[in-house]
Amino acid sequence: MAAHIPKLLSIAGSDPSGGAGVQGDLKTFSALRCYGMAAITALTAQNTKGVSLVHPVPPAVVAAQIDSIFADIEVDAVKIGMLAEPAIAQAAADSLARAGARRIVFDPVLVATSGDSLSSAGLIETAIARLFPLAALVTPNLPEAAALLGAPAASAPGEMVEQGRALLARGARAVLMKGGHLPGEPLDILVEGESVQEFHGARAPTRNLHGTGCALSAAIAAHLAQGAELVPAIRAAKDFLARALGAADTLALGGGRGPPHVLRDLWKR
Repeated sequence: MAAHIPKLLSIAGSDPSGGAGVQGDLKTFSALRCYGMAAITALTAQNTKGVSLVHPVPPAVVAAQIDSIFADIEVDAVKIGMLAEPAIAQAAADSLARAGARRIVFDPVLVATSGDSLSSAGLIETAIARLFPLAALVTPNLPEAAALLGAPAASAPGEMVEQGRALLARGARAVLMKGGHLPGEPLDILVEGESVQEFHGARAPTRNLHGTGCALSAAIAAHLAQGAELVPAIRAAKDFLARALGAADTLALGGGRGPPHVLRDLWKR
């Protein structure tokens, strides 16, 4: 009998440059020995220099993609990224709830690394109301957490914890506050119930950070799909991302901000 291969679904936008979105997620899943699938929420025109167009997929089409996967294939974990507009978030939430989806990691993608907006008005409210209760983990960076709360971005670890708890109060079950925007060595903080767990790292000497958040949340989902508990999954995902960032410059991709080299370990074998 064949060994079980973890199967993951990415619900996110398409990045034609391959660094973020569903393309980045599928590479990360493969690098971690998982089978990746994708329901596309939006088509974008972007490269390492920025985003020039966002074309949302009709919500009914997003729902049909998700429904078709769950009707046929066992999904071990789900990673949610860019949703673009409220109706898409609603459609995705409805489909995941119908399917009884498990191990959902929600990365609330609102702005690209380049600074370009990837969401429309009303998305935040819908995401909080419909997706927070479904997700095992929400993974905002500091600007995203600030947008979700309508507050200034956290500027210190204590504020990160406060905002994480505020997101728990809005329905999240666990929040990983990603602190890469703060100066100094990067610090992420997991806030879950009454507990707080810090994850320290070393800052990679690279500008190639496009899709870093996508890679981290996809890697967490992959480790959850493989049976890891939340804290070990985050720790393993951060180790994976550190290696990918350390090799990012070897891709020599484009004239702007390229992605981490998430296939580094796979290509070395």
